[in-house]
Amino acid sequence: MLVLPPLAAILGVLVWGYMGLPGFGTRIGQYGNLINEHAQAQRHITNYVTAVMFDYRGLDTLIEEFILFTAVMGLVLLLRSGRDVAEQRPRDIVTSDAVRTVGSLLSPVLLLFGLWVITFGYITPGGGFQGGVIASGGALMLWVAGSYRHFRRLSASTLLDASEGLGAAAYVAVGFIGLTAGAAFLTNTLPLGSAGTLASSGTIAALNWAAGIEVTAAFVLIYHEFIEEYIKTFPGVKGER
Repeated sequence: MLVLPPLAAILGVLVWGYMGLPGFGTRIGQYGNLINEHAQAQRHITNYVTAVMFDYRGLDTLIEEFILFTAVMGLVLLLRSGRDVAEQRPRDIVTSDAVRTVGSLLSPVLLLFGLWVITFGYITPGGGFQGGVIASGGALMLWVAGSYRHFRRLSASTLLDASEGLGAAAYVAVGFIGLTAGAAFLTNTLPLGSAGTLASSGTIAALNWAAGIEVTAAFVLIYHEFIEEYIKTFPGVKGER
């Protein structure tokens, strides 16, 4: 009973804060209006959120990407240092046919859908961050389906380490294109193309793919390290699957 007064106080604060929120669809400030008015003409892009992420505030996105990169590398160093890598690794056995079937079906669907979200991220709602998270779920579904060996082959740590570094480095490299053109870092200096097509938005498309590669690799690497740690702690049954 002692927890009821604090919970009631917290609930009251949440309700009070909720009552002070602006109405649905209410716009505060002119920044959104300016983006909606000028983004397509300036950047030949139809997804204005992506224009903000990878152009107007591209430096913020670079910092966010390197925050993710640093966090994942810290996780890798922490978990990998105390783990042996044996050739004959254990596996879990999934006894549910429903789990195996659904996991096996969802794996390619999530991978392809994630790639689609990345590819068209500057034309329709989506982008490198969102698509990267979805695509990484395709790898995780292999583990859910009980195919540890397939998951381990797909999530080879050497490939993931290189891919995450490549995505982060590619973002910086695209930023230097602006410097070589005599403009500021991350300035959109590539041909803008035609809005609504894949050949549009200049450097936004390249930065979108760089983020997609980095985020996909980062999340699969997180899954890989935690699953390996789980396997080490709960060995299960030895053998191939």
